[in-house]
Amino acid sequence: MSNATTPMHGLLQGKRALIVGLASKHSIAKGIADAFHAHGAELALTYQTEKLGPRIKGFAEEWNCNFVQQCDLSKDEDIESLATALKEHWGEFDIIIHSVGYAPVAALDGSYLEHTTREDFKIAHEISSYSFTALASAMNPMIRSGGSLLTLSYHGSQQVIPNYNVMGLAKASLEASVRYLAADFGPSNIRVNSISAGPIKTLAAAGIKNFRKMLSDSAEIAPLGRGVTIEEVGNTATFLCSDMASGITGEIVYVDGGLSKVGTITG
Repeated sequence: MSNATTPMHGLLQGKRALIVGLASKHSIAKGIADAFHAHGAELALTYQTEKLGPRIKGFAEEWNCNFVQQCDLSKDEDIESLATALKEHWGEFDIIIHSVGYAPVAALDGSYLEHTTREDFKIAHEISSYSFTALASAMNPMIRSGGSLLTLSYHGSQQVIPNYNVMGLAKASLEASVRYLAADFGPSNIRVNSISAGPIKTLAAAGIKNFRKMLSDSAEIAPLGRGVTIEEVGNTATFLCSDMASGITGEIVYVDGGLSKVGTITG
């Protein structure tokens, strides 16, 4: 396998990908960006806050990426500004990666009934679900035929996971949007899918109470006897966004070592 700075001729050669949600070296988006670069994709990156700017620009240098822009997906003006800048930079591109999810920490502790407020519900759905639709809408005119949109979900959308609470509902909403967007984009030969990854220690996951226990329980329960890595998610994302997956759309693809098929994570 080639190193992070020397792309090989691969599945995404000649494709351009916007990656949203990169925050640290532990981000799932980092695993996806590494794999995309290795397979020949040209990248554009965004970051949410000024504090993250220097870190994301450092990653951009690793991947020979010359487009990095701040974008807060809770602000329509930021999304519009990003669309304008990408129009000038590329004109057209092929892939959107949406690796975004957030709920206030207070909502991710204890029972769903006792720890869900109207405001927390609104925030979780706006950032974790609606932002994907907003991004797709703004970038729609620039996505080329044969393109692909991909978002990241989690099995808490389908079953009750202790302390995941309102994020489970937000991810269920996100997965429904994948199906509806797949129907809307299909006539343009653009595919929309999601990866439902097993528990991975990211900055977002750190806000969930007892997340370390969730990781260890998952490793014991999963048929593969271990957790999954951002590299494994990145490899699956590469396939789904490549022409090799040209017949796949509207799907939620699990990368969790089989965890979702065999049992329940205890709290």
